[in-house]
Order: sequence, then structure tokens, then C-alpha cells
Amino acid sequence: MPRDVGPRVLALVGATASGKTAVGEWVARRLSAEIVCADSRQVFRELSVGTGKPAPHELASQPHALFDALSVGQHASAGWYARAAGEACRDCLGRGRVPLLVGGSGLYLKALMTGLSAEPPREPARRTRLVEDAATHGVPALHARLRVLDPDAAARLHPTDRQRVIRALEVVESSGRPTSWWHAHAARPALEAEWCVVELTVAPPVLARRIDARTHAMFDGGLLDEARELTTAAREDALMALRAVGYDEAIELLAGRIDREEAETRTSQRTRQLAKRQRTWFRHQLEAERIDAESGDVEAIGARVLAAFTR
Repeated sequence: MPRDVGPRVLALVGATASGKTAVGEWVARRLSAEIVCADSRQVFRELSVGTGKPAPHELASQPHALFDALSVGQHASAGWYARAAGEACRDCLGRGRVPLLVGGSGLYLKALMTGLSAEPPREPARRTRLVEDAATHGVPALHARLRVLDPDAAARLHPTDRQRVIRALEVVESSGRPTSWWHAHAARPALEAEWCVVELTVAPPVLARRIDARTHAMFDGGLLDEARELTTAAREDALMALRAVGYDEAIELLAGRIDREEAETRTSQRTRQLAKRQRTWFRHQLEAERIDAESGDVEAIGARVLAAFTR
């Protein structure tokens, strides 16, 4: 990549279970880098085992940012992430260290690298009213209102897509402009930098085996305890709203609605689906150097990541 835009920043991405966390820790030690979370679930402090977050001793051994930035129930979005990660990276650069972003949330990383389309701020009171209208009159009634105010958005959205219909109405009612207008007005990148992006790739059959092993280890290694603690603290609804792979199944298992085998089967299946979406997104949306990580040899793979960044 040409060296013409700001400081050098390294991003290590890939599908879930591709080995990003271990390789990222190895690279950070050799590069004296500071690791910045680029995962939409690892930013929640209560979610560790089920998200593949670095182990406590890894978090304590060298600087990490944003891994515990939010609590379950707080709102995370690509826009929030871009602002928070941009600040974390600037702080890191100010200390003379390299920011190393590690994660599989492509949209979050893209928001940081290139910016998102501008949108009006959220209005809690208006949103509450729209949620109440949806409960009282039904989402199709709100979709009919959207057809009048923003026909293009209504044509794109299914009449029962509650979340997106409500958001589109919130945007047009609060600003007087349709979502298409806002999408046409792109924001500036949250971090001006020269990016080196490396994607770790693993063939789907191999990745599927890793996912099965990881799922079993999660259920053995504390996933149920994390879900139980949130449920006991009356935060089950907030956890369920995240639709976090593994945690949904843990809640079902704790409630006795499914057994351990079914919980693991569902978790592995959803994780494979997530990995497929991630691979597709990275292939089409992100320019990256791709490194085969099938061997699982952290040192050899990490050395190739370092070479990509330093060449």
C-alpha cells in the first residue's frame, strides 16, 4: 500500500475461529503494538468466554483497548465504534506505539477506516413513541406511513421488519429527509491513516472442525456461568437483544428448553453461518492481504503478518 496518508495502522481480520486472537497477541508483543478490539461482541465486559475474548492474563500482559468498553444493555453501533476506536488509536499513536485492530466485525472496521454515511442523532422520545405505535397498531401500519414519507425506504424494507421500519421513520420524521439523502452524504473517516489490513483465511471444512471444538470448549469453560450471571441479574432481555451466538443457546439450556447436545449443535451451526457471512463480506468489501492460517502455527502466521506490515 502506498505510504501517503497519515500514520501506519495494522488491522488483523478474519472469520471467527480463524486464529486472530492468538496471532494478534503474538504480533503485538513483537511489534510493541497496542491491541484495539474490532469485534462487536467483545466490547461488552460481561461477554468473554462466548466471544473468544483474549484471556485475562493476555489482557493484563500488554495494552488492550475497548474490550470492556460497554456493559450489556448499552447501545453499540458502527458509528459509536468508529468514534471510540478512532480515539483509542490516536491515544496509542500519541504514545509512539502502533495500533493493532483485531476482530471480525467488518462493518465496524470499515466505519473507522472510511466513515459511515451521515445520519441524524437518535431521539429517544420519538423512538419510544414509534415503538409504542408498532405495539399498538402493528409494524405494517408503520410501514404504510413510511410509504408516504419515504417511498424508497419502504420499497426496500419488508412490512414486518420492525427495527428498520422504525429507524427509517425516526430518520425522516426527525430530519425531514429520507434515509437515501443521508446515505448520499458520507462522513469523513474516523481515523486518517495508512492502513495495512491482513485477513487470516482457513478453508471451510477445517474451520468447521475448529468451530465444533471451540463450541465444546466454551460450554465447558464458563459460557453457562456468564449467561447465568446475567439472567440472575435480570438482564436476560438485554442479553437476548444482542442475539449473541452461544449465549442464546446457553439461556435455552439453563431454562431446560434444550439439552447440552442441542445447545452445542445450534451454536456451531450459527457460528458456521456467521463465518460464511464474514468471509463473504471481507472478500467483497475490504482490500486486504490474505494469509493462509490453516496450519494453526501462531509464530509462522504471525511472522507473515509482521512481514506484510513492515515491507
